[in-house]
Amino acid sequence: MPFSRPIVHPVQAPPSQAQGNENPAPIGVRMKNPQGSPGTLGGIGLRVAQASFAATSLATMASTRVFPPVSAFRYLIAAATLQCLWSLTIASVEIYALLVKRSLRNLEAACLFSVGDGITGSLTFSAACAAAGVTVLIGSDVEMCAGNPCALFMTAVAMAFLSWFALAPSFLFNFGFMASSLSVILR
Repeated sequence: MPFSRPIVHPVQAPPSQAQGNENPAPIGVRMKNPQGSPGTLGGIGLRVAQASFAATSLATMASTRVFPPVSAFRYLIAAATLQCLWSLTIASVEIYALLVKRSLRNLEAACLFSVGDGITGSLTFSAACAAAGVTVLIGSDVEMCAGNPCALFMTAVAMAFLSWFALAPSFLFNFGFMASSLSVILR
């Protein structure tokens, strides 16, 4: 018979609740939060990096005063503003979660963070690509850098791409946790 016997595999009774908190909680099967996931110092660092790169892109592009006629540059400013606001909001939520020692590893938070990161990441990446195309057109193809601050355009585009690169790990951590949580629920 394939049953285990108590002699081979002894079974201990779980500790009773009357003992209080003198015994530490048993170690569960859930792994520790990897750095970069929500509610960790790495996650906060990624959010601050996203916000700072987006704010630098926004400030650099807005300082040129030549961007309003070009729709790709206006789109970059709008996407960088949204990215900066989203990252700062989520960073403040993560800081609060660390201060009150709450875990952000639940399905609702993962879904919210995944969708938000996906939307802001798509907007930031597409805006950076559009602005990079216009910058290459102005700088290399038409050779109009004499009257335009091409170095500032390139800096703003580079900062937008760096903001997107800092967003990618956050999105992947949240999406991976969301997918694994959904696979457990749907079994």
